[in-house]
Amino acid sequence: MPPFMKSYQYNYIKAQTKILLNGLSSSSDASVHRARKDIAKENVANLFPVLSEEQQLLLYPIAQIAETADVKRYLSELQPYVIPFPVITDQTLKKLFPKAKKLKAPSIKDLNLQEHSYVSWQDDGTQKKFVIAEYQGKLVGFNGTFTPMNQKGMCAICNRLGEVGMFITEIKSSGDGSYLKRGNYVCQDSQSCNQQITMIEKLDDFVRMMTQ
Repeated sequence: MPPFMKSYQYNYIKAQTKILLNGLSSSSDASVHRARKDIAKENVANLFPVLSEEQQLLLYPIAQIAETADVKRYLSELQPYVIPFPVITDQTLKKLFPKAKKLKAPSIKDLNLQEHSYVSWQDDGTQKKFVIAEYQGKLVGFNGTFTPMNQKGMCAICNRLGEVGMFITEIKSSGDGSYLKRGNYVCQDSQSCNQQITMIEKLDDFVRMMTQ
């Protein structure tokens, strides 16, 4: 069976296992346990429009989880079926950032692409933060300045409270050809941000705002 789930879907399922374990530990009522397991199974099923029989056999055992060891085993069995983020090559960079000269791709050996819904890095040469994400079925790239904040805030991408900074980019106006500034708060650590994404809508909104 080929990989079929995205990183954010895996993160969502992982979050569901934590919710389920917490729910099981808070009650000793067997009927409550059954209800919580049914809810977890339904939530996981709702992530996917259609599931094959093989996929159901892989995902539905979330309803059999009873302890931490079950969670570890369950998630390790799901891991091979996560679709990795596309490898970023020099050719990819030339296509997405034609005006950026001598731009270097982030080191792939430092990235677990199965854990990424987007890729972001700081380029020392240009002193800019670059972002590559999948949007409407294709890779989209943009860059801007990034200023870390001295207080915690809500990230526009993962929708979690944490150490954030202001990302600001410029986009060309569709009218007179002038440039407009667009900005929002995002996590300082894109690695941990990716691991906290459980829905893709916020990332899509961020990409759309920064590119259109």
